Amino acid sequence: MAPSMRPFRMTPARRLASAATITLLLGMTPLLGGTPAASAAQPSRCSDDPTARLGTVPTPENVLGFPLGAGQERVVTNDEVRTYLGAVDRASNRVVTGVMTTSVLGQPLPYAVVSNERHVRPAALREIADDVRDLRDPRRTSARTAARTAKDSPAIVWVTANVHGGEKSGADAALKTLYELAAGLSCAVAQRNDNLVTIIVPTQNPDGRDATRRQNEFGFDLNRDWFARTQQETDGKLELLRRYPPQVFIDAHEMGGRQYFFPPNADPIHHEIAGEAVDWINRIGAANKAGFGFNGACDDTAFTECYFNYDTYDMFFMGYGDTVPTTGFGAAGMTYEKGSASAVADRVQQQFHTQWSTLGWAAANKREVLDGYFDIWTDALAQGRAGTLEPNEVVQPTNEVQFPVPDLTIRSYFLLPDRQLADVRQLVERLRRMDVEVYEVQKATQVPTARVFGGRSATNVTVPEGAYWIPMDQPQKHWIQAIMGEDPYVPFPYFYDVSSWSNPLLMGINTIYTGDTVRPRAELVRKLSGGRTGAAWPWGSYTYPLDSAAAAEFTFSLLGRGVPLVRDLATSRVAIPAAKVNRTVDGLAASLGVTLTPGGRPAGSRLDLPDVGLFQGTGISTTSGSHGEARYVLGKRWGLDLTPVTTADINDNTEAFTGRTVLLVPDGSSATGGLTAAGQANLRDWIGQGHTYLGLRNEGTRVARAAGLTSTTEKTKPADYLVIGSHLRVDVDQDSPVALGRPAEDFEFNNSDPILTPSTTGTNVLTYPTGDTFWANGYTVGAETLKGTAAVVDEPTGAGRAVLFAFNPLFRAYNENGLHLVANALLYPANPPGARRAPGTDAARASAAAAPVTPDLGSGWRPITIQVAAGDLPRTRAIVERFTTDAQASAKNGSAYVVIPNPQGLQVDEHPFARDLVRALNAAKVPLRSVVG
Repeated sequence: MAPSMRPFRMTPARRLASAATITLLLGMTPLLGGTPAASAAQPSRCSDDPTARLGTVPTPENVLGFPLGAGQERVVTNDEVRTYLGAVDRASNRVVTGVMTTSVLGQPLPYAVVSNERHVRPAALREIADDVRDLRDPRRTSARTAARTAKDSPAIVWVTANVHGGEKSGADAALKTLYELAAGLSCAVAQRNDNLVTIIVPTQNPDGRDATRRQNEFGFDLNRDWFARTQQETDGKLELLRRYPPQVFIDAHEMGGRQYFFPPNADPIHHEIAGEAVDWINRIGAANKAGFGFNGACDDTAFTECYFNYDTYDMFFMGYGDTVPTTGFGAAGMTYEKGSASAVADRVQQQFHTQWSTLGWAAANKREVLDGYFDIWTDALAQGRAGTLEPNEVVQPTNEVQFPVPDLTIRSYFLLPDRQLADVRQLVERLRRMDVEVYEVQKATQVPTARVFGGRSATNVTVPEGAYWIPMDQPQKHWIQAIMGEDPYVPFPYFYDVSSWSNPLLMGINTIYTGDTVRPRAELVRKLSGGRTGAAWPWGSYTYPLDSAAAAEFTFSLLGRGVPLVRDLATSRVAIPAAKVNRTVDGLAASLGVTLTPGGRPAGSRLDLPDVGLFQGTGISTTSGSHGEARYVLGKRWGLDLTPVTTADINDNTEAFTGRTVLLVPDGSSATGGLTAAGQANLRDWIGQGHTYLGLRNEGTRVARAAGLTSTTEKTKPADYLVIGSHLRVDVDQDSPVALGRPAEDFEFNNSDPILTPSTTGTNVLTYPTGDTFWANGYTVGAETLKGTAAVVDEPTGAGRAVLFAFNPLFRAYNENGLHLVANALLYPANPPGARRAPGTDAARASAAAAPVTPDLGSGWRPITIQVAAGDLPRTRAIVERFTTDAQASAKNGSAYVVIPNPQGLQVDEHPFARDLVRALNAAKVPLRSVVG
């Protein structure tokens, strides 16, 4: 690739000094002469007095009863956030407010738009947003028009905070920023308001803020939800982002300790992030250094109330509040982290300093930024036309690219319509709602050379009518590759999240991509397809394939409305009596992408609405993980009533347990769920009566094993085993009711999950291949250990069964092929052929129950694993022992692996010492081969 295609560069020291000086002058004192540097519009009149403010705009102290920042003794409540926003809006002609969405519990998520009084008038604000959106499409915007926009229009900057509910100081600082912009009369304020439209979102997670909890009400980490936007808080925010696309985006967080992080980031950085954005991020970092104050940079003499960079916080996974604004919107997306152990006043004041310095840099450089913003989309078009992927690069000065992006040409993706069509259409909608252009193929076309997802290639592939074509020759090329790519191609093996999120693999849909120049006859998709394709006879039916997560949601919705359904167990097609398909049902099918085909009289096995008990006994967290994911997927999306079932309910055989037809045991930390011998017998008897036990990952499979419900055992993971949120091919037993509607080969998501030996007493529904069809993407080491092991087993007992998932099929609610398998388990047909097994515990299951329990080092997540050279193990161990004495060390093939148990299942950014440990190893100059948290 020509270097000019991606102006990715480290900022030289002289440039950093210059940016720092400019920001210090612009951000902390009034501009000399009072003229904004980059505004062609008539500048606002301003004062040389940096303390001059409008008396008509209420101060935080006037409304809240206390100051924000210096002198602040407590954080602001949600009610106070809303009250203050309203008060400033009413008093200032520089501010307009709105509500971008509501939370799970119905709380509003307010925002404020602040600029000079000319910009915030409704017509002017619409024009500014339209002009910036036009910069994102060079096909309709000439270079001359773009240059005029950069000269005349303000840039759009977002200041957001509190996506993690317990991390509160950024929200308070955002209110302080709002006050200064709304009331200030200084030239520093005028420069910001003349050159910027600032969108302020004080809290992205009001339910979590009230509960002082990281997650939202469903237990979702909203800072992992960005590409999937399953949660309403995320979805509404992204729609507002589309309305006001940012050039700079702040996401203010808190972390442990008393220090502060702002970029430059840690590696890895995703290869499709544009070089302009990275350059802006690094230069904003220089401005933040100049404006930070307190103890400056952390060093041997400053340990607290200081800042650091190049550590912990990467820009790789496309679920973060920095990567998605950067990759999907072309912004300088940045995570700011303040140590939560500092006093409230210091936390808020430091957050304010970085917000204010960032706004100062953006205002001073707005014309350059808007010019560069247009270049990002211009380059994306050229790259997409050529089929060029961005190269891997690193940002930390001491790192080198370990894994380059392969030499691939990708000009088109095709989503094939032969199966899982409703999920295919859901992916089309996900893309369209990020401004990706998707086309439906109107006539079959030939693709000379193609790559098939799963590591295969093919020639002369016929793409049929009805397939969906995603050309890379469009402005959103970076975003398309970032979420569609078969592999993200990590440059440097440091992870505190997952290493793969390929949307076609998550959905298990049939996808190809090609470097050929193909132009099929196709029409732009403008709305979701689905619903009735014709009229059925009154005595007939409408049928649809139950082969996708979207079709499962449709099925449960119909059952919840009392609509009678039958399913053909040979084809997995569901029939609805024609008389029951009214406009509402048709509209629901269309909204989910489910096609209803006229058919004959309904025939098949009856589907019944399951009565689900959700286990919340020993070892289960009810505020995070798969318990919350079950409440969201099964409860909210599928509309099922979920009855809480406790350990005592099973041990005592109460009606809360015995009255259910399904018991779902989420992932957790206990091997027995606290069940006594009597409780385990109760569980076996209940299943034998024809009920279904559904067990997920660690606790779900281990409780079943301890109760004598399975012959599977856990294999010990080798020392060098690393499977970090990766996709692997699985073979599917299509004769199993759990696999109805799935293809013979599928993909599943593995996040260092337990490794299960195949069952000898049940059906191994999904298994990892043993031969050369074994395939994994993302970052894996030693994944071959999985060959021949089971991912899903179906263990019959009496008239019922235990369906056990080695992985978490509900993971973040974006593992659609896993969701479909869960739906199949919930809708398990009564008495399928050959499914019955005599009740009681046979020898194989008794032996499995008696086997030693494999230590659960990662709970609902993963252990911390640090890889170094074998020769560096002694000094690595010495440093690790300063933080914990529980670490386990081993060596293999010239590397040493230090594994630190993570019993609470915390990720690195919320772990009490993982971040500091990595920094200590770096400070001691221990070369790190990989870090996984």
